[in-house]
Amino acid sequence: MRKHKTRKHPKIVRLGEFFSGPGGFALGAKMAASGKPINLKHSWAVEADANSCQTYIQNILKGKSSVKRPDKIVINQRVENVSIKSLSGIDIFAFGFPCNDFSQVGERKGTDGKFGPLYEWGAKVLDSKKPKVFVAENVGGIRSANDGKAFDAILSRLASAGPGYTLYVHFYKFEEYNVPQNRHRVVIVGVRNSMVSTGISYQVPAPYSAKKMVTAQQALKAIKYGDPSLPNNEEPRFTDEVRRRLSYIKPGENAWNSTISEPELRLNVKGAKLSNIYRRLRPDRPSYTVTGSGGGGTHIYHWKEDRPLSNRERAALQSFPLSYRFSGGLTSVRKQIGMAVPPRGACSIFSSIFKTVFFRKRLRSSVAPNMGIRGPDRSSKR
Repeated sequence: MRKHKTRKHPKIVRLGEFFSGPGGFALGAKMAASGKPINLKHSWAVEADANSCQTYIQNILKGKSSVKRPDKIVINQRVENVSIKSLSGIDIFAFGFPCNDFSQVGERKGTDGKFGPLYEWGAKVLDSKKPKVFVAENVGGIRSANDGKAFDAILSRLASAGPGYTLYVHFYKFEEYNVPQNRHRVVIVGVRNSMVSTGISYQVPAPYSAKKMVTAQQALKAIKYGDPSLPNNEEPRFTDEVRRRLSYIKPGENAWNSTISEPELRLNVKGAKLSNIYRRLRPDRPSYTVTGSGGGGTHIYHWKEDRPLSNRERAALQSFPLSYRFSGGLTSVRKQIGMAVPPRGACSIFSSIFKTVFFRKRLRSSVAPNMGIRGPDRSSKR
């Protein structure tokens, strides 16, 4: 008699998020789960910005017939106002807590600022829901805020939260992970100590070869500027003065290191000369960092055409697919794109989590966390 193989049911993995934004982490997790025996459930996502919530709903929850009340999954509130106890149980918790007080461009108030202490609400989720794994993301400047004391305090709190977590802290250069943009971020992956004691260990995926980096030209080649058939591809408004200034700037140059012969087009700004002001892309390299806000000269500029990029092009540099539709006006969409976690970068991290933590496999190629592994720390006071 012929034996039939028993079909294994996919492993259900429940994902919860704070500061979910337009869905960069969520999309990366979906991409990582695709083709694997994983049934990814987006249990809940909390986000204060209403437009970001709509973006998340129409892209991440799109086509899911089981989702009758998406507003019950995507919660439009500040994390401080959410009843954590009322949230359902999860297996993975992701939170890219606000970077405003840690950014190199900001005032660097760290945990003394308005946004710096918000990581604590992520720690409260770990205390309450005790997920198997968590992923936290922030800017590289978090390492030196408050003379390094802020980062130490954050790591201690996260390590001692809930059941206790082993932290794998790594400084990712996302251009090395299929993202067409030089975007450098600290990512903390925490795995329950009880799981680590059984031999489970998260592994940092090895970066791609420099020869395989996606360039700005490759990322934008499928986009016709202003094409109305593509969402969020409206041509941004800019003056003739900007166009003329750009005409003097070569690919890779900015308003400071180029030779602008017309005096009225030169910038008269006191203080630091920011390198990304009116900086043009290089077609043969990944883009410089896409930001969510900023005044004149910060919109990212085409290497050949004398113009800023459209939001659709900016989203492509963040590795969002062309079909990903953002809700809101031009300024809101720009902010959502710039503040998001690049989906392809998130995909690399979640792929490793699924393989090494949930299926106990070893990666074929990995690297050691470049900021080490941190064990449980019960000394921090809550």
